[in-house]
Amino acid sequence: MTIPNLITILRFLLVPMVIYAILADNMLLAFIGFVAAGVSDGIDGWLARWLDQRSELGAYLDPVADKLLLTSVFIALGLMQIIPLWLMVIVVSRDLLIVGGVLIAAVMAHPIAMKPLYVSKANTAAQIVLAAMALGGAAFDLDLAAANWVLVVIVAALTVASTAAYLVVWFNHMAGSSAEDA
Repeated sequence: MTIPNLITILRFLLVPMVIYAILADNMLLAFIGFVAAGVSDGIDGWLARWLDQRSELGAYLDPVADKLLLTSVFIALGLMQIIPLWLMVIVVSRDLLIVGGVLIAAVMAHPIAMKPLYVSKANTAAQIVLAAMALGGAAFDLDLAAANWVLVVIVAALTVASTAAYLVVWFNHMAGSSAEDA
């Protein structure tokens, strides 16, 4: 087990702590845990490159840890009504749709390689900023309502655009076209 992979596994262990903190209305602890997870994500990637400890396991674990944290945080923030419920639903639905598409393709013996699209990377970045601002605002009792609303609109638009882009890639792939044709 490499050091970067151990750090990634620790990030998995932060997820229940962050979610519990949100649901228990301990936003300072949730914010600290969320930031720690973000910092650990940067550190494990840097260490993997610096120590030449990149691994296939790490290539799978890292994005799963990130997605688990972000999706869980969006669910908790939605349930606590810190972000709009409708946003939580579209964010989680997009992730479920992508996982479902990958599983269907695999079951049909037509596996699809998951490569993040630029719109998806922008979506993830916007989701991280919104989650951090929502948690930080709640933790430090800051009025960030206007900034959060702008981010809610941006995240919603990017989530819809990303979903559409992945659907085009998936349908082309399942029809036998290459992803580059999308």
